[in-house]
Amino acid sequence: MILQPLVPVDGALPGPVLTEIAALYSTNHAFFELSGDFPDPDRITVEQVAAALADELAHDGAEVLLARSAGRLVGLAATLAHHPDPASAGTDPWIGLLLIDATAHREGYGRAVATLVEDRFRAAGRTGVQIAVLDNNPRALAFWQSQGYSELRRAEDRELGRACTVLRKPLEAP
Repeated sequence: MILQPLVPVDGALPGPVLTEIAALYSTNHAFFELSGDFPDPDRITVEQVAAALADELAHDGAEVLLARSAGRLVGLAATLAHHPDPASAGTDPWIGLLLIDATAHREGYGRAVATLVEDRFRAAGRTGVQIAVLDNNPRALAFWQSQGYSELRRAEDRELGRACTVLRKPLEAP
């Protein structure tokens, strides 16, 4: 599996890649029902995904990483070099979103993508990584805890004020 940064071309996201990403988002209607990120999680449009990705990439130090296996887009991770809220600032980078094609859940892709993201941060000299998991998503919380993340605190997310649990994983040198 490889991770490729999503790079806008002349300020826009490439159409074919954007279509691929929109298809990936569309497989995850159950997650988007929980998150409330889209008005109709059963009808996520390319335009909505383009706007969501633009919002992700608007943050200083943000990256969207596309995960491919045998050429197929199996997931993506949105990361931040640091949390955008000064009150939550620290030295840790953040995983803002890890999304795996729902038709390939439970095949190890989530674990593989999380490991590759952690490896990128570790290679950059980072000593830990954080993520906020929505409290209404116990499966996601169980996944991240199984990956070695521990609860730091309860909080509300910045965008919609949703209840979440902030988790952290130390990144030891290889």
